[in-house]
Amino acid sequence: MVLAERPTRELSLSDIADILGDEAQDLLEHRCEGIPASSLHLPGPDFVTRVWAQSDRSPQVLRNLQAILDHGRLGGTGYVSILPVDQGIEHSGGASFAKNPAYFDPENIVLLAIEGGCNAVASTFGVLGAVARKYAHRIPFIVKINHNELLTYPNKYDQVMFGTIKEAWNLGAAAVGATIYFGSEESSRQIVEVAEAFAYAHELGMATVLWCYLRNPGFKVDGVNHETSADLTGQANHIGVTIQADIVKQKLPEQNGGYRALNQKGSYGKFDERMYTKLTTDHPIDLTRYQVANGYMGRVGLINSGGASSGESDLKEAVKTAVINKRAGGMGLISGRKAFQRPMNEGVALLNAIQDVYRCEGVTIA
Repeated sequence: MVLAERPTRELSLSDIADILGDEAQDLLEHRCEGIPASSLHLPGPDFVTRVWAQSDRSPQVLRNLQAILDHGRLGGTGYVSILPVDQGIEHSGGASFAKNPAYFDPENIVLLAIEGGCNAVASTFGVLGAVARKYAHRIPFIVKINHNELLTYPNKYDQVMFGTIKEAWNLGAAAVGATIYFGSEESSRQIVEVAEAFAYAHELGMATVLWCYLRNPGFKVDGVNHETSADLTGQANHIGVTIQADIVKQKLPEQNGGYRALNQKGSYGKFDERMYTKLTTDHPIDLTRYQVANGYMGRVGLINSGGASSGESDLKEAVKTAVINKRAGGMGLISGRKAFQRPMNEGVALLNAIQDVYRCEGVTIA
């Protein structure tokens, strides 16, 4: 694969506003009042020393967390831009790479992360193991230890272990990643498995990243899928940080009121109306701020996912998500399909645009 030429100019605040279009003023000038920024532990160059070093994490874990924060174009800012490519298992190789078959080759996945200026690359044991000796020292590896596979018929949705923590350590990983389908029938088993795996990863000095996803057909009420509601995703984050994830990955909230909607179908969970009337509004930055708050007020960094590739709208969607995450107090973005399902130069440009949002001093904390 031909390596990409880096864009010569960073996006300015004016450029970001132009990309956001009619939404620019609402997104760039909004102020959170329910959970003020002053109550958060915000990302910054000293985040490891100021926040993580107060915890029970070992010097080896702190070193690997610092290595991730110091790498790439966002190195030294406290923010992260991560390239995740585990879709070959999660969504099938053909569905993921047909648009750009070059990414069937693991080396091109790692090269995209390097050329794109990412802090780290997250992928499978197979992908990262195939090129570990060539690249593990050049960019931090995050090895995804469990997956859902779509080959069983009929399809089922369950995250199962694909390798061991020791194997991830042996191939030079700086961190391990895992998914829990909170709210699913299998979630209790997954919580136990991942908690044990994360404890061992910390023992060996690796950091931990948890995909805190919701998965239950019953969460769809009156045509609304509450798997992306702020209250339920926030609670998923709160469980995730309880098992000592160092960073949590979550989908951007699209609405709120999951607990209220599900209680119309029968008793479910517990909630307080002030979650909806005092702590949040329906503004996307307020909803994301609620996710940040559930990560111990930002002590555990929130990274939001970039979502599927939609074609021409990808740049605006990626920049918008980055603005929302940053202004809410999040730690960064983890975006894959928008980057690798296009030519490398375009993928690099999109990753750089995301990073420019975090590098832009004019995009402030709401």
